[in-house]
Amino acid sequence: MNAKRPTTAHKPRIGLALAGGGPLGAIYEVGALCALEESIEGLDFSDCTGFIGVSAGGIIAACLANGLTPRELCAGFIENSSAPPDHFDPAVLLHPHWNEYAERIKRLPQLVGEAFWRVLVERRSLLGALELLGRALPTGLLNSDALAAQLKAMFSLPGRSDDFRGLKKRLLLVATDLDSGETIAFGRPGWDHVPISRAVQASAALPGLYPPVEIDGRHLVDGALKKTMHGSLLLDQGIDLMFMLNPLVPYEVSADDRHLRAKPRIPKLVDGGMPVVLSQMLRSLIHSRLELGMKAYSKSHPNTDIVFFEPDHRDAELFLANTFSYRHRRELAEHAYQATRADLLRRAPKLKPVLARHHLSLREDRLLDPTRVLVDVWDTPSHTPTERALLHLDEILSLLESRVDHSGSLSGTA
Repeated sequence: MNAKRPTTAHKPRIGLALAGGGPLGAIYEVGALCALEESIEGLDFSDCTGFIGVSAGGIIAACLANGLTPRELCAGFIENSSAPPDHFDPAVLLHPHWNEYAERIKRLPQLVGEAFWRVLVERRSLLGALELLGRALPTGLLNSDALAAQLKAMFSLPGRSDDFRGLKKRLLLVATDLDSGETIAFGRPGWDHVPISRAVQASAALPGLYPPVEIDGRHLVDGALKKTMHGSLLLDQGIDLMFMLNPLVPYEVSADDRHLRAKPRIPKLVDGGMPVVLSQMLRSLIHSRLELGMKAYSKSHPNTDIVFFEPDHRDAELFLANTFSYRHRRELAEHAYQATRADLLRRAPKLKPVLARHHLSLREDRLLDPTRVLVDVWDTPSHTPTERALLHLDEILSLLESRVDHSGSLSGTA
């Protein structure tokens, strides 16, 4: 962010880039977007100049480009209080791909025969034969057709569009060609004929979890296969101010962070077994690549202010989240909302002049209001009155801590 850059004379061209992260990523982004929009005067995420989304971020970006507000996304994705088809059930992400299983099983007898022939007749190694049997494994465990159908129904309502060319705002959704490794940006000329719902399905096809999506003879998978954000595709459109959100970060806590009230605490990641270890590895790889990309953006697009948000790397609650629990979805969205508000307070001295250049202002009065909530998670039947009071107090303390550094003085740094 360049403090000497002049104020934009025209209406600011604001862009939004959303990275992936599965259901957890979508929940974090909804909570964070709600906090940003209500805390920054003049900011309307449904009225951005352009949007770019990868994987789960593509779902959120496509909805915003269709005119839905972050609060409406919260109602549909988190609280499930919207009427169908805006009522989004994460269960659509968990349909087994029975057709894929059946097709692969049909091939198993032939593959077993070929494997025996290689070992017994051609005297090849047993490992080579087992590798051949790997072709009987499905390319994806789950079926994402239900996701595409849900989004198609949402985008077919009056005033919305499942066609990139029918949108009033620019929308880019990124996938990767499995065979060539080429980045495919749906919404650009040559790829804007693909339905938005189908493009989201391709962008979110995480290899191993969902099968590749065939479009125009190509097999497409998750857009994060090559890059985490692909922000340059939107920056190239002449954006003045770009908001970027990345939901997935590695968990990093040192001996100096023992004072943190992380809930729950993680003594050692290895105690979580393979899922936790693999999650940490994946997050670390994705984030290191993102850091390189962010450095490149500042050099390649010096005339654009970039404001970046992501969870605290010491946040155990997000790292160990169960995103398919309805109660946990509400609590995690509220957690992301409050954490983003605290982050805005910490960074206020540096953010205010940047926002002012684009005719936006930070509402510190709202950020300092401890009564503001995204969803009222404290009034659920699972919490006693004492627990609700303690949770309210915890959020107030978090907001106050965001304004106080370790020495006890007001912090004026990011």
